[in-house]
Amino acid sequence: MRTIVYADGGCDPNPGPGGWGVVIQDPAGTVELHGGERATTNNRMELTAAIRALEHFPEGAQIEMRCDSQYVVKSVTEWMRGWKARGWRTATGPVKNIDLMQRLDTLAAARDVRWTWVRGHAGEAGNERADRLAALGRREALSGKASGETVPPPADAAPAIAPPAAQPETTQVTLSADLARAVSRAAARAGISPQAYLEDAVRLALELKPPGVARVRAELQKAS
Repeated sequence: MRTIVYADGGCDPNPGPGGWGVVIQDPAGTVELHGGERATTNNRMELTAAIRALEHFPEGAQIEMRCDSQYVVKSVTEWMRGWKARGWRTATGPVKNIDLMQRLDTLAAARDVRWTWVRGHAGEAGNERADRLAALGRREALSGKASGETVPPPADAAPAIAPPAAQPETTQVTLSADLARAVSRAAARAGISPQAYLEDAVRLALELKPPGVARVRAELQKAS
């Protein structure tokens, strides 16, 4: 029986700070992995997610890898054989992200992997969760926190009793038309509401503080 694995990654902006997330639906309990980098690309994060997922399994493991990146799936199932025959070159030059491609090839060759493309943001729970983990990895990379692995508690575990939630305080913020449109576009790409996107951005800026924001902005300028 194959273990179902969801892997996802992304950047915002691209290139820029990025994250990757993995959901492993192991019969013994779901395992979640995530991480990120301050200066990377969307494709590198997608590849990294698949690599980290495969590294979790021993050689010979039977896995169904579900990715919403056709770049990852087609690289392994269609293009990689030709690249290898040409010495890891395409018709126009060296294979892009060759370090990650070669690592992915080595890991996949030692395991029984079925590669499946799934449509992103289409309501498939594992894919949606992997996407949220990738966003978490990106935020942690920006704030300097280490990436992590989490194993949710058993389904029959007693739920924690939370204290009554305090009513949130709200502050009205006025944005220029150009900035409001940019926030709306970025939120749509992230699959969340503009309000949630803006709140996330403000929280991140507060965590980083002005020196951290300036450092990240300088790193992005170097990567662009």
